[in-house]
Amino acid sequence: MHNELTKIDIEKMRAEIDERIAARPKLKEAVRAARELGDLSENDEYRSAKREMNRNNSRIRYLENMIRTAVIITTDSADDVVGLFDEVTIYYPEDDEERVIRIVTTLRRDVFKDCISKESPMGAALLGGRVGQTVTVHVKDGVSYPIEIRAIKKGTDDDTLPIAKY
Repeated sequence: MHNELTKIDIEKMRAEIDERIAARPKLKEAVRAARELGDLSENDEYRSAKREMNRNNSRIRYLENMIRTAVIITTDSADDVVGLFDEVTIYYPEDDEERVIRIVTTLRRDVFKDCISKESPMGAALLGGRVGQTVTVHVKDGVSYPIEIRAIKKGTDDDTLPIAKY
């Protein structure tokens, strides 16, 4: 499966890779210094430094794989249709509640900031929808709920949205 990402997603990942590669010498030095502290079987500093170095290398591999398998997508959509990076006012009829969310790529999802992945059940249900339309969000077999699209504010792919760290 390919990762559908924007050009800005790719740029952000390359920037993080560069930062992490630049951090490698410092991490290696921390491992070396911790190793000199003595018995490795009881050396928490060594285990911690080693874990941090491995985590850094793992993240580099993950980001490189994401870039290698990426399919570049555009954010263009019609003015009256929910598209990527649009702010969408939705209404939950069952709860009589309204909420504004933003549809983003999976790499920039953040539910605490109401940035919903286009691949999530809600994002997938909303993409392509129009104002006044009621769509059904299918969470899993036998579990779904309706939401109404109340407003669409067209958005753009800006670099202020960070990529998810882990």
